[in-house]
Amino acid sequence: FYDEAEARKYTQNSRVVEIQSQMSERAVELLGLPEDRPCLLLDVGCGSGLSGDYISEEGHYWIGMDISPAMLDVAVEREVEGDLLLADVGHGIPFRPGMFDGCISISAVQWLCNADKKSHSPPKRLYRFFSTLYTALARGSRAVLQLYPENSEQLELITAQAMRAGFTGGMVVDYPNSTKAKKFFLCLFVGTSGTLPKGLGTESASEELHQAKFTNERTRFRNIKGKSVKKSRDWILEKKERRRRQGKEVRPDTKYTGRKRRPHF
Repeated sequence: FYDEAEARKYTQNSRVVEIQSQMSERAVELLGLPEDRPCLLLDVGCGSGLSGDYISEEGHYWIGMDISPAMLDVAVEREVEGDLLLADVGHGIPFRPGMFDGCISISAVQWLCNADKKSHSPPKRLYRFFSTLYTALARGSRAVLQLYPENSEQLELITAQAMRAGFTGGMVVDYPNSTKAKKFFLCLFVGTSGTLPKGLGTESASEELHQAKFTNERTRFRNIKGKSVKKSRDWILEKKERRRRQGKEVRPDTKYTGRKRRPHF
């Protein structure tokens, strides 16, 4: 947790404020809210209310949840417009069914993958969070969760629990070819299977890779251990991505990546 001094330092850092504002703007944009009326939004991991400030600017109302008392104290000092709740989202979302028109979360959900206590089970905590969030959201609404996954396994764990809770949707990746600007947004639909928005900066990139949709059906082309089948398109793309992370030169992904060649006689 942050102490008081750290919380204030974090909130007063102009670079942090700018990044939070940009990500909040993008998350609200991905919610696809109606333009003709104000909405009530849930901000998961609201911290000192930087993301809530943007929600208020857009004319919407919000309730923020956070596990850090120090961060919430700073939010109260800053006189944010939203209501605040001190709570661990791993214990669930304690609001009545269908209460919210949408949910955003900036850089918070990946912390549910950590087991800070012996009693903590990341899959159970994630499922508890997603299943209660699904209930608290109005039918036809969305949740957009920006996160920093440590690796692909963590990403799969998070999306699998969201799917198990009833959500459909998928990952929207902005600027996938940039190391610094790359951002992951888990875009989830409640009760309806909407069209997944396009990630920014993906015009020249492979859409299949950067807009991984999921439904309640099992993922095809994966073997028993959950790994992509060797030599399949997914397997090749994963291998190329690993090499890029290692700083190696890799050919760009195209629609021909992983396509079977015709036999030559």
